Amino acid sequence: MRLLVIGGTAFLGRHISEQALAQGHELTLFHRGRTNPDLFPEAEHVLGDRDGGLEPLRGRAFDAVIDTSGYVPRVVRQSAELLEPSVGHYTFISTVSVYDGNGGAGSDVDGPVGTIDDETVEEVTEESYGPLKALCERAVEETYGAERSLVIRPGLIVGPDDPTDRFTYWPARVAEGGRVLAPGSPAAPTQIIDVRDLAAWTLDATERRVTGRFNAVGPERPLSLGHLLERCVAVSGADAEIVWVPSAELIERGVEIWTDLPLWLGEDPELAWMDRVDPGPAIAAGLRHRPLDDTIAATLAWHRANRDLPSRAGFSMTPERESQLLAELSV
Repeated sequence: MRLLVIGGTAFLGRHISEQALAQGHELTLFHRGRTNPDLFPEAEHVLGDRDGGLEPLRGRAFDAVIDTSGYVPRVVRQSAELLEPSVGHYTFISTVSVYDGNGGAGSDVDGPVGTIDDETVEEVTEESYGPLKALCERAVEETYGAERSLVIRPGLIVGPDDPTDRFTYWPARVAEGGRVLAPGSPAAPTQIIDVRDLAAWTLDATERRVTGRFNAVGPERPLSLGHLLERCVAVSGADAEIVWVPSAELIERGVEIWTDLPLWLGEDPELAWMDRVDPGPAIAAGLRHRPLDDTIAATLAWHRANRDLPSRAGFSMTPERESQLLAELSV
């Protein structure tokens, strides 16, 4: 397959590119040359900017495109329209954040998505991110039609090379041992998808020219935050004690859901749907999930080898603050 990946050198794009080369696909990467530019020397690298700098791709023919880095609808429409005459299939990586979650609207792929009053807004914020992604989807679907477009809406993508530490925080913290502050209830559901599984399915679905919209979440069976942390203890072999603190007590002390402790939604009923997205249709379409222990082990190994990367975001819960909270709460 002659494959073009837009944004193929970071996180999900990086894993898609790696697997595409391993499978013998003819891979072209379009990027600005700023993030991991030396990766994949065996692939063709076309440098440019998707916002006004697409000319190097004009007239190029590909069997398929996988767009991993579209956030602004005007910009996504540029690449979609320029490539449309010479591309057979366009896969766009979106997000479950497109859904209108107010009041728990749910995650039906044909259900309501978030909207923005001014569709010309291009600043990506916490409020605009989902609606802008929904408009990006629309740009792709209008350009390629239902018969040539695939929209994949992942949940929380985790695993090696994740620069955000949104999941990595937990395997890394548990591996340090000692008393580990855990928020809310161990029974609280959570959802994650290993980047390697998402990459494999994205590539496979693109090759098979699957069309439509799919929520790409995991694991296959419901997962609780308590079980996740138990497996972090087991996989790391650390002498860690998981100390559960009710959400209300943490919020009262200024601990912010998600921002200070990842995967924690604070029992907010308007956010509950985010950890209850149905993976069934994607599984029926070929998505496969590796064992949780594999994801934890690979994430921890990557963290240990890359803990000093300047691109890593980290999280707000410092060891000092964690100790202070545990002392204040007398738990």
